[in-house]
Amino acid sequence: MGFARTCSVALVGVEGVVVEVQADLEPGVAAFTLVGLPDKSLSESRDRVRAALVNSGAEWPQKKLTVGLSPASVPKGGSGFDLAVACAVLGAAERLDPRAIADLVMIGELGLDGRVRPVRGVLPAVLAAADAGYRQVVVPERTAAEAALVPGVSVLGVRSLRQLIAVLTDEPVPEEDEDPPGEGRPDPMLAGLALPGTAPPAGDRYGERLPDLAEVAGQARARRALEVAAAGRHHLYFLGPPGAGKTLLAERLPGLLPPLTPQESLEVTAVHSVAGFLPAGQPLIDRAPYCAPHHSASMPSLVGGGSGLPRPGAVSLAHHGVLFMDEAPEFSGRVLDALRQPLESGHVVVARSGGMMRLPAAFLLVLAANPCPCGRHGMTGEGCQCPPQAVRRYLSRLSGPLMDRVDLRVRVEPVSRSELTGAGAAAENSAVVAARVREARERAAARYVGTPWHTNSEVPGHELRTRWRAGPEALAEAERDMERGLLTARGLDRVLRVAWTVADLAGRDRPGAEDVVQALELRTGVLRGVVGAGGRP
Repeated sequence: MGFARTCSVALVGVEGVVVEVQADLEPGVAAFTLVGLPDKSLSESRDRVRAALVNSGAEWPQKKLTVGLSPASVPKGGSGFDLAVACAVLGAAERLDPRAIADLVMIGELGLDGRVRPVRGVLPAVLAAADAGYRQVVVPERTAAEAALVPGVSVLGVRSLRQLIAVLTDEPVPEEDEDPPGEGRPDPMLAGLALPGTAPPAGDRYGERLPDLAEVAGQARARRALEVAAAGRHHLYFLGPPGAGKTLLAERLPGLLPPLTPQESLEVTAVHSVAGFLPAGQPLIDRAPYCAPHHSASMPSLVGGGSGLPRPGAVSLAHHGVLFMDEAPEFSGRVLDALRQPLESGHVVVARSGGMMRLPAAFLLVLAANPCPCGRHGMTGEGCQCPPQAVRRYLSRLSGPLMDRVDLRVRVEPVSRSELTGAGAAAENSAVVAARVREARERAAARYVGTPWHTNSEVPGHELRTRWRAGPEALAEAERDMERGLLTARGLDRVLRVAWTVADLAGRDRPGAEDVVQALELRTGVLRGVVGAGGRP
């Protein structure tokens, strides 16, 4: 009788659970039994592991073999357990020393020839192993750089099972030649890192130059709203006719956001690794992601879903970045209202038949809409043919509770001929605006040091009214709007948050009446003559 154990990791969403892989050999008819709530792809590991061992020069034990995955109550799926199962079998057969593999965490898929293929979710799996106290992990060589992002963990990247056996038995490590992909063909070893039939989220262009704000002609108020949104992480709504530049503006928002902190980078990379969107050759995402789902997107694609345990949706792929919803009224009402929970909490809880999980979703929302179904309402020239009822019905698809959570609402007017031909003053580029945003963020972070908040949009209204008060009589205009029914209590708190952001951008210690009036204009869309032609107060 032989027994051995090693460890691997089961992913539940973007969180990992360390799984003990146990192998037991007993006299009897040769059979291979896998227990522990495996899914179909994991059950098929029996044939992959057997072929990989034989083709790696190891002898398959001709006994009754039972492999258990513990804890048995946690659903387990995917091919990432192959490497751990193979080593546990070799340990039970005394081909490997069971003590040498007991404290190792192994992640990787085995090919029939014994090569170790990369799998999705290596980063969150290694993070889970590190949190559980494990300090040595074995991963496919192609994902070793991703695993090495976790501090305090020793990472061994291997190309084949033969190499791993040699390392564990102190034998010379054989050289494994890699077959380079043909010219113009993708590397087949990286095929497992992306879901079949999927592509990176729309607008997510890793490795390319970020669009520059200087390319936007005119739109002083919309440019100012972008700057305020980036500085305070305020959600934004653009309303304007087709061709006015709403999408152009939204695509330039990620370039204004500060670089991700090391912790934020790990969180974003973990989500994209699990979803299969991590760019090849880029183990760490260090800039804010940008996700722009089509208006036909379903509920699972937006908040997370799929058969069995759900996978991250667009709100999680935009974590610490920008979620842009163009043609927002064309989205399903249920899909739009599903945003209300993550907008408040920064995460989304998804329940499916396979289980319940919590996915991160702290994103900056940008909504864009036309003024009517035809898009010409209020324009000169060929007029709008939509009846008033159709216009009201179109815009009412954005529910009041959702819009109440959007701090900035700006009407984007068509660009004039002089602005489009460059007759006006040169517009600021993204680098100049991003520098102001970074200074405003630093000012807010210094103010909130020692608190759980980092940006103005996160601070509860009660704290801003009592702990960090605005200047004398600064809220007079906002209080009048509240008495007239133009603002709710939540709206007043959000105006105060935006006012603090405006003050931070201007370098003031606290917001005054001018900052509050500008915040009211950005909140209500009612022009009050605060923002000048240059887009600054």
